[in-house]
Amino acid sequence: MSRFRPLAVVAAVTLSLALGACASPDPMPVPTPKPSATPTGDGILRIGTVFPTTGAQSYLGPGQAAGVEAAVREINQAGGVLGKPVEVFHRDSGDATTGTLEQSFADLQTKSIDVLIGPSSSVLEERLLPKVVAAGIPVISPAATSVRLSGVNQAGYLFRTIPSDALQGSALGATIAGGKAKVALVYLDDDTGVAILGTLTASLKKSGGKLVTAQKYAADAKDFVPIIDAVKKAAPDAVVFVSPFAAMEQNKAIITQLSAAGFGGAKLWLTSGNMADYSQALPAGTLTGVNGILEGAEPDAAFTAKVKAADPAVSNFLYSAEAFDATVLAALAATVAHDDGGLSIANRLRDVSEGGIKCTSYGECLDVLKTQSDIDYDGVSGPIGFDKNGDPSPAHYGIYRYDAGNRFARVSGVVGG
Repeated sequence: MSRFRPLAVVAAVTLSLALGACASPDPMPVPTPKPSATPTGDGILRIGTVFPTTGAQSYLGPGQAAGVEAAVREINQAGGVLGKPVEVFHRDSGDATTGTLEQSFADLQTKSIDVLIGPSSSVLEERLLPKVVAAGIPVISPAATSVRLSGVNQAGYLFRTIPSDALQGSALGATIAGGKAKVALVYLDDDTGVAILGTLTASLKKSGGKLVTAQKYAADAKDFVPIIDAVKKAAPDAVVFVSPFAAMEQNKAIITQLSAAGFGGAKLWLTSGNMADYSQALPAGTLTGVNGILEGAEPDAAFTAKVKAADPAVSNFLYSAEAFDATVLAALAATVAHDDGGLSIANRLRDVSEGGIKCTSYGECLDVLKTQSDIDYDGVSGPIGFDKNGDPSPAHYGIYRYDAGNRFARVSGVVGG
């Protein structure tokens, strides 16, 4: 299924989607959780979720909630956590224009949750972080991709099963022409653009390619002729274009001008912020053969069947695999810690995600733990391996290609990081 609706449909929700990627005030400094030998839980792992069921991103909520439900079913069928069934409570996150998230989190606290999964928005994730830290509840987001989140996790309570946007540069540098290409980068001068500039440059250097020019532009830019001229002068094999969905008028102008200059088709690579269904926004054929990259693994038929079993009404599976894995990781962290308390889970999440004996399901990991003390869960969304910022590295990306109708479809997958 296409990640985005046609542009004519989503125009009304652009503001909300833009808020999901924009910068927000830095959270107050908070202490890093310290390991405790004393259990802080009550013996029952309780999971809360905050996914959008109202607002502009409500189409994302059901699939993620069903992913959590599917994981809880498997966990409980395997005996639960610490010998007791896992409990789960779902609440609405709303979007960044409302206070629904805070109301939902306050309600979940009355349920004595030990871990929170969600929200889907990066802005909401930052807004929530001081509250979960104060409550001692770790949060795992399956969908918030902002590069800023890698820098605000000073407390050790924030984790993501979806990669930071920055890792797109690593994946692209190793993918385009097998890593040997001369690449030009055109990017909006924001956190994401600057981060991808760094990771793309490093990746190309490592693989034998070269960044021949990097052209940035401001959010209020209207004249892109100098940028196009600089790209033509550099004579790259491929052009990577980085921009947010909210800058759609700029996106259409730059794509059109790059194509007219001979850098369309297979030479042009879009990134997660500007990949969209352009069937109603650009003339047919404009994007034929253009490539793109989006975060996340492609769920297979077996997994989508599990999600449908949890909620037959689900039709959009975006981020459902990441939500499933977040749930399993929380359960494994509590299992290894012998404690369902939030502090213990936060301190064990990284341990169960990397460095040990590989296992690919909750039940398989329990079997490994019968004879081994260290596990490495690789889930339906791929290898996770939380780094010091709580980000997954490496991470899975899909490679997509546009057809003559300016719609894209997945053609392969790559690993970045």
